[in-house]
Amino acid sequence: MTKPNEWPRGPLLVFFASVTAVAGCTSTPPPPPDQMARTAVQTAPADLQLLCAGAAAKQANLDASKVLPTSSRQLSPTSYSVELSETGRKFNCVIGTDGKVASITPAA
Repeated sequence: MTKPNEWPRGPLLVFFASVTAVAGCTSTPPPPPDQMARTAVQTAPADLQLLCAGAAAKQANLDASKVLPTSSRQLSPTSYSVELSETGRKFNCVIGTDGKVASITPAA
């Protein structure tokens, strides 16, 4: 029971809880695609990355299932650089958009 000069607490708690819930639902919209971090660098298509991994495994006499692409980037409109790793050993591969491997070198 409330005293004559006191506000009822139940309705006030419901009011403040609903205001807090609505205030917490606001968010900012995502940036446009051209401003997202991932669109800054063009990565090599998956098939070219896997061709590099297979070629590196063959050249180094490694199990092809253990040579994995770790990163890639476009070098020119017709070529990509793919970084590969096999249990700590690292390789760099340059491959053309036509699927021909230009070079495979051990990474430093």
